[in-house]
Amino acid sequence: MQFNRFLFTLAFGWLAIALPGQDNSVTRPPIIDIHVHALPVSPAFTSALCPWFLTDMPGGDPNDPAPAFFTDDCDDPLPAAANDEVMQEEVLRRIREMNMTMVAFGAPTILHKWYDDAPAGRIIPGIGIDPNMPVDNFRDSLSSGFYKVVAEVAPQYQGLSPSDSIFTPYFAVAEELNIPVGIHMGTGGNGVANLTSPNYRASLGNPLLLEEMLARHPKLKIWVMHAGYPLVDELIALMGAHAYVYLDISGFIWSYPLAEVNYVIEKLVRAGFGKRIMYGTDFLFWPRMFETSIGVIEDADYLSEERKRDILFHNAARFFRMEGGDFDWPEE
Repeated sequence: MQFNRFLFTLAFGWLAIALPGQDNSVTRPPIIDIHVHALPVSPAFTSALCPWFLTDMPGGDPNDPAPAFFTDDCDDPLPAAANDEVMQEEVLRRIREMNMTMVAFGAPTILHKWYDDAPAGRIIPGIGIDPNMPVDNFRDSLSSGFYKVVAEVAPQYQGLSPSDSIFTPYFAVAEELNIPVGIHMGTGGNGVANLTSPNYRASLGNPLLLEEMLARHPKLKIWVMHAGYPLVDELIALMGAHAYVYLDISGFIWSYPLAEVNYVIEKLVRAGFGKRIMYGTDFLFWPRMFETSIGVIEDADYLSEERKRDILFHNAARFFRMEGGDFDWPEE
């Protein structure tokens, strides 16, 4: 998770203005995106994407053609990357120009290429949990030194609770090796159980289902992805009881109604968790998703400048124990 900069002035109030005779380089404050998918570009995701497209969810009929999962009928939809090369170019450009560090996970071939070609330390690789992978192989993968994070763990799509005993040996390895774990909780998008993931259960996105797992692994540090949305009250209860639990605001930050996004973030801050909210995109195939979601934080009039910097950088740096650690973090 590391970063550089991009000429997106509206999203940043921290630009250093170059004066005549001075270095023309513009120093931007660092940003850590803790939720980036490194995936091959798919023919199924070539259309543009409207941010906050779930503003309208009218439902459908099982006898009619399935509704579109995404929409592109807005004034300024985000274009999709045309191929893997363009995708990598766009991602790495934002790392350099927007001073970004990214926690990325997904297809190993894509992830390794991003890691090799990015500025040193700016891609922090993650690996998920596949219950079909022998635990010894999982341990070997984490012990290799390449993977620094376990993510995205998404038992909800398999119809399983995160506290299911099938995951216990994997979480035990992460706990032993002191590696943070990111767990999908909450929504998967409108109609996900009908359209893409028949085993998905909304009830299994309840953050309180993490409690038994946390009791088994008291030294495991986890973050709840997507802020557990829409079960935010349950997440607040969980975090109040468990001091090592953080959250990211990925996914819902660009998909649900913007007013709702701001309401949720403000509610979490009001509830006392401003130091545990971490920025993430849930980046997929639309490069401008970075600017769009960063803009939500930068434009939030209910957040102080200090709180914005916490969300965009400091909270993640503290959570991942990277301050003064092994990585070449940008200086604030």
